[in-house]
Amino acid sequence: MHLLINTGGGDAPGLNAVIRAVTLGALNRGWQVTGIRYGYEGLRTGDPDGLVPLDRDRVRGIAHLGGTILGAINKGNPFEYPVQQGDEVVLTDVSAEVLARFRAVGGDALVAVGGDGSLRIAKRFCDLGLPVVGVPKTIDNDLVHNDHTPGFPSAAR
Repeated sequence: MHLLINTGGGDAPGLNAVIRAVTLGALNRGWQVTGIRYGYEGLRTGDPDGLVPLDRDRVRGIAHLGGTILGAINKGNPFEYPVQQGDEVVLTDVSAEVLARFRAVGGDALVAVGGDGSLRIAKRFCDLGLPVVGVPKTIDNDLVHNDHTPGFPSAAR
């Protein structure tokens, strides 16, 4: 099993703790874990630096660090990606490129850590047949059906 994990939306406390927990849990099962840098951008661009192999050494000591070792992006919707065409910016669906790269690197499932917008994007990938586990994250506590999410308790203090 090869999990890919991303952190979408804005920065929030607790993201590194989630990355660490997912990585260690997967490694304990003999699975491979790869981090996607900057939401879905690490897959969309095809840049080799867009993907980060995660192992015990890579996640050691990150739980107490702020932010996310994978980077955050607040405008990375591959279903409505802004593309310059002449003098205009056109929203273009580049999700097929993201999905193709996901499959090309041998991904079996996506762990998407994000707020309402990021999880809506993850749901759309799920609708396309990609196995997705969503981890709700918000500093606003504005996700329904959750009494606790990473990000809110620290931001509320």
